[in-house]
Amino acid sequence: MTRQLMLHDLPNISKVIKSRLLKAGINTPSQLLAIGSQEAFLRLKLQDPSCCVNMLYALEGAIEGIRWHHLSDEKKRELKAFYKSF
Repeated sequence: MTRQLMLHDLPNISKVIKSRLLKAGINTPSQLLAIGSQEAFLRLKLQDPSCCVNMLYALEGAIEGIRWHHLSDEKKRELKAFYKSF
């Protein structure tokens, strides 16, 4: 029997981020993947206005299955533009 992947199994998802995701109604990796990093970030930002661009990077890295430090420069530029847009 294969164990189901949990949020904390994803790269960049600490206990704190996991807790915030759960409070935002994002309970599984598949839910995070379905809504995407930007929508997930907006939900977290509503809970905690101090969320920074690194949180957005962390969520995208989790979706891509990599540490956020390894996101492409293009992806970081795209995410930073989204972050600065509001």
